[in-house]
Amino acid sequence: METRQVQEEKETLARVKGETGGDLVLLRVGAHYEIYSNGVFLMDTRDGTSEREMVRASLAALPRGRSRARVLIGGLGVGFSAREALEDPRVSLVEVVELEPQVIAWHDGELGEAAEYVHRDPRCRVHNADIVAWTEAAATRPQRYDAICLDTDNGPDWTVTEANDRLYQAAGLDLLKGLLAPGGVLAFWSANAVASFEALLRERFAHVDVVEVPVSLDIPDIVYLARAA
Repeated sequence: METRQVQEEKETLARVKGETGGDLVLLRVGAHYEIYSNGVFLMDTRDGTSEREMVRASLAALPRGRSRARVLIGGLGVGFSAREALEDPRVSLVEVVELEPQVIAWHDGELGEAAEYVHRDPRCRVHNADIVAWTEAAATRPQRYDAICLDTDNGPDWTVTEANDRLYQAAGLDLLKGLLAPGGVLAFWSANAVASFEALLRERFAHVDVVEVPVSLDIPDIVYLARAA
């Protein structure tokens, strides 16, 4: 019997010039949404397991009894990371830093359904800013975070912009470490393991865990968790 693979119909909902200079495209594919930059796939609404696990594992690693936790998330994306943080009753504030203003705007439309319009939750603040510049400015403010979860790139060796390289270098890690509250957790999402980055984390943090998250492809997503004590 002949079998045919059913392809989901694709519809371009929006095409704009992104902050990195190329086309930023929102597609509807069947019941889901996909975002592309310069023709390169960035994210979709099909799963979100590893993004949610990054936040879940970070909060699970906090000291016992921690309440009113403050969470900083790098990258709004389709909202799965922010939604996971907001679902934890210990969390009192989620700050999200997103480079692309159009991604934020799309959450007011159909894309927002995927994560239940996270930006409308009174505990959630979304900042349209570059994550490197924003964290550098945050270092001068008194606010500190119980968990910092960065999902701004495809990993330490595959960044969206050259400037983001700083996040995965010694100076950037030291800056991020300084933004953590006592007992706080720093987490990075990566599409693959990067041994040199893991080594750099171990030089600066007392505890480093590498969490492999199975996905539909052969190579698991990676979540790096780092704690100073």
